[in-house]
Amino acid sequence: MAVINRIAGFADEMTAWRRHLHQNPELQFDCHQTAAFVAERLREFGISEIHEGIASSGLVAIIEGQGTGPTIGLRADMDALPIVEATGLAHASVNAGKMHACGHDGHTAMLLGAAKYLAETRNFAGRVALIFQPAEEGGGGARVMCDEGIMERFDIDQVYALHNAPGLPEGRMVTTPGPIMAAVDTFEIVITGQGGHGAMPHETKDPVVAAVGIVSAIQTIVSRNHYATEDLVVSVTQIHTGTAENIVPAEAYICGTVRTFNPDVQAMVMRRMEQLVAGQAAAYDVSARLDYQIGYPATVNDAGAAEFAALVAALVVGEDNVDAAAGREMGAEDFAYMLQERPGAYLFLGQGESAGLHHPEYEFNDEIAPIGASFFARLVETAQPAE
Repeated sequence: MAVINRIAGFADEMTAWRRHLHQNPELQFDCHQTAAFVAERLREFGISEIHEGIASSGLVAIIEGQGTGPTIGLRADMDALPIVEATGLAHASVNAGKMHACGHDGHTAMLLGAAKYLAETRNFAGRVALIFQPAEEGGGGARVMCDEGIMERFDIDQVYALHNAPGLPEGRMVTTPGPIMAAVDTFEIVITGQGGHGAMPHETKDPVVAAVGIVSAIQTIVSRNHYATEDLVVSVTQIHTGTAENIVPAEAYICGTVRTFNPDVQAMVMRRMEQLVAGQAAAYDVSARLDYQIGYPATVNDAGAAEFAALVAALVVGEDNVDAAAGREMGAEDFAYMLQERPGAYLFLGQGESAGLHHPEYEFNDEIAPIGASFFARLVETAQPAE
């Protein structure tokens, strides 16, 4: 693998940064200590233009290259997850109930590694905008940073991001033109009936059987209302009701997730869910309220940017380790908002066999950090070569 020698030379430093971040995870927009650590490293690298407090705890740092030219944006997410860590590692989280279980600590370390190299060499034209973003895990930090005008404020022309991929061979990089990840929506259903004694159900209006009916009906959206060639996932992930074996409860709660690529499919799901919830509620003589929340849009790569990113990836990991048409998946990512504002691409970097993302035993593979940092650096140097 053609990792940049200088970046390989400070791999141990990148590991130390990453493990510090892993020990000190923060959630959502409350990434202030993480951002302060990042800003301190950037100043050590000689980067003086650092704009802090964007989207509460996000920051954008600018590296000036040689001469005039466009600005390329590189993004890393910084936030962790509300998970109790179970790795038993020496650098495990010291913040109870918080864990870097998705590798954002690694993403931040990779972008810091690229920043250190680019600040030293400046072998590119124009500028680099280093985007360190909070609240990817459900908070939509990318949307907030865009709403606060980072693309216009820093004159960003294109933007790129990486995500580690457990199960993908170490060092393999994949992307695809067009949609790469799905839009994600959330639904909640509250069913209200009339509770009573389990021995006398005829005197109740049972929300439990209504909940079962609603869940079963929802499953038919994919199988009977949807054209099979259009990707769609509808998953019920929680049902809560009841307190004892001899009590018919008065209320039940259901929630789940919907993943789509096509806005027409999304609209169909919303319409059918409303109809099915209302119809099942009437059938079981209860009331039911549906709260359908539209979340992140689909992550859509610019075709030209994805092709270019794959070519750059091949410079780092070799052509045999790059798949430029890997297809799309049903996960979601708020980098979608940045790609709605500027052309760019999102890629996955294999980290080999490990526990999966969002698992309490997940651990980022530090061996891939120099690969990701080298990719970011080569992306800049190739997109904006110095004169």
